[in-house]
Amino acid sequence: MASRDAGTEPVPLDDIDRKIISELTRDGRMSVTQVAENVHISRAHAYTRIGRLTNEGVLSRFTALVDPIKAGLRSSAYVTLKLKQDAWRELRDQLGAIPEVHHVALVGGDFDVILLVRAVDNIDLRRVIFDQLQSMPGVLDTQTFLVFEDLDTR
Repeated sequence: MASRDAGTEPVPLDDIDRKIISELTRDGRMSVTQVAENVHISRAHAYTRIGRLTNEGVLSRFTALVDPIKAGLRSSAYVTLKLKQDAWRELRDQLGAIPEVHHVALVGGDFDVILLVRAVDNIDLRRVIFDQLQSMPGVLDTQTFLVFEDLDTR
């Protein structure tokens, strides 16, 4: 689970940087040569910019997007957690260690944490929520929102 340093200043980005980011967001396996062609800059320029964006932390972790259904994860839900006031730091690592938890966000509002949980089926999803999440010390309440369909907006 990645965390952000609250004191980090945003990195200034120009139009070329934004185009490179857009290309790599669309296809993280895209070669530097292909990025350069798509953005209309030289390969050396693209390589230098990608290196700078990586070193400055704008780009991190080049990952594959997995189709959860094809990967056998047929049940997904957003689960919100209400926590005891001092429980977040203790629970952060525990939540990130649950294989079915695919995203963890500390949020403000009526609850403290929102999770994206993906499971083989609803029985497995119930096991994660009841046996793992609700049994954690510091978790006061959970609420589950089933996902009927994931929509790719990019």
